[in-house]
Amino acid sequence: MRVISGKYKSHPIKTVSNKKTRPTSDKVKEALFHSIGPYFQGGTALDLFAGSGALGIEALSRGMDHVIFVDKDYQANKLIKENIRQLKLTEQCEIYRTDAFRAIKAAGKRDKKFDYVFLDPPYGKISFDDIFENLHDAKVLADNALIVCEHNQDEVLPESTRLFLKEKQSSKTSLTSITIYRYYQRGNDK
Repeated sequence: MRVISGKYKSHPIKTVSNKKTRPTSDKVKEALFHSIGPYFQGGTALDLFAGSGALGIEALSRGMDHVIFVDKDYQANKLIKENIRQLKLTEQCEIYRTDAFRAIKAAGKRDKKFDYVFLDPPYGKISFDDIFENLHDAKVLADNALIVCEHNQDEVLPESTRLFLKEKQSSKTSLTSITIYRYYQRGNDK
């Protein structure tokens, strides 16, 4: 696995070698970033279920200012730290070993706001609706934030919810789909 584009283009990224973590393929990663960018003029991102940190690192390489990485797996966290150190990105990152829902709540208590959220949970084990609700309730999303969901191609995500409007669905491979939502804060707190 490698960084696809930007400042750290072609830099290798080490991945976790256990069955708990499924790395995002370079093909899917490239399609994902072409859908939402492909480059950024700053901003903050939350990489939940971060695995090796490949999505957050790619965002930093493409111009994101700051990324918070969250994964509850010990090996994954160790590897994220190693990948971040090798790229000398420690000043632009925070890494937490915790459950995604606890991380969202903690970010809310710290008044964090994210322009992008990358969600790549274990397929079929986490409810995207629950994550969306928690992101909203914790008030961690900037208005117009993009929520990028990587999921099994057989899983159908809703067109929209009370809080989120589906922007697009793309990047169908043999196993993976990417669905992107936009968050509109105004009017959602009634």
